[in-house]
Amino acid sequence: MIDFTSRIGRRALLAGATALTLVATSGAALAADKVKVAAIFTLPVEQQWISRIHKALNTAAERGDIEYVFSENVSNTDYERVMREYAEAGHQLIVGEVFGLERAARKVAADYPETGFLMGSSFGPEAPNFSAFDNYIHEPSYLTGMIAGAATESNVIGMVGGYAIPEVNRLMNAFMEGAREVNPEVKFLVNFIDSWYDPPKAKESAFAMMDAGADVMYAERFGVSDAAVERGVKAIGNVIDTSADYPETILASAIWHMEATIDTAIAKVADGSYEAADYGIYSYMEHGGGSIVADEALVPAEVMEAVKAKEAEILSGAFTVEVNDEAPVSDM
Repeated sequence: MIDFTSRIGRRALLAGATALTLVATSGAALAADKVKVAAIFTLPVEQQWISRIHKALNTAAERGDIEYVFSENVSNTDYERVMREYAEAGHQLIVGEVFGLERAARKVAADYPETGFLMGSSFGPEAPNFSAFDNYIHEPSYLTGMIAGAATESNVIGMVGGYAIPEVNRLMNAFMEGAREVNPEVKFLVNFIDSWYDPPKAKESAFAMMDAGADVMYAERFGVSDAAVERGVKAIGNVIDTSADYPETILASAIWHMEATIDTAIAKVADGSYEAADYGIYSYMEHGGGSIVADEALVPAEVMEAVKAKEAEILSGAFTVEVNDEAPVSDM
């Protein structure tokens, strides 16, 4: 007697096993198609500048384009070691920021020519594989300057920055030019706290500027908006939108979007065309790398109209916001 049940069971088992093999093989192929990306950050991923890079990388990972790992709070003295470990582990693209350790980072890149390096840097790319990016959001910074220039009643605006390096200077200078466009009488108080993260020091600097007459603050660093809330003055945000944390205080913010930069690099690694290049352009508004958000309940309609008209000019190429990397100074 033939045991059909057994035969059917065996067939089902074989079919199931084959299906599982196909799924596993397909899954392995999909995983192989993903670009392996590692990021190295010297500060926590919550820090405003780094958070934008981390957000873009997470978005790519959620789409299934990359396998993403990262290290945060890596000291400058440890950075080179971590770069080498990620390169040795087979990561195809390593992202990070190398301000203050340019020479060491470029040496590592030279030692791993088959690995793509995409680094925030004050300097340019270096063949064959070291690409540089930066937060070129001077265009939306100009627009927020227009809002600040129209908002000040004392004609004094305070500006607290981290370090007087090109990445910060160009945003401040563009902001100042935007404010001067709508208010030629405006004066600026400028100070750098020589730290990327020291809210108490930034807050103290902001208070001193308010004591000197500033009624609008440019909050390049955390801590400035807290001071603005305490004194009841307005503030302009930078890189991220913090208006929900400081309601009735943040007039507008220049926002940095890293998605265009990250996605371009990933695509080039994936198709084998990655090479040293300057990725700064992908932070421009025309590529979606920068934008402005404004609280239209706090900004008069006629000011918003002027800002939107200027934004249209920037996007069309009719108006160019100049890149000025020189350190800004107080003019009073």
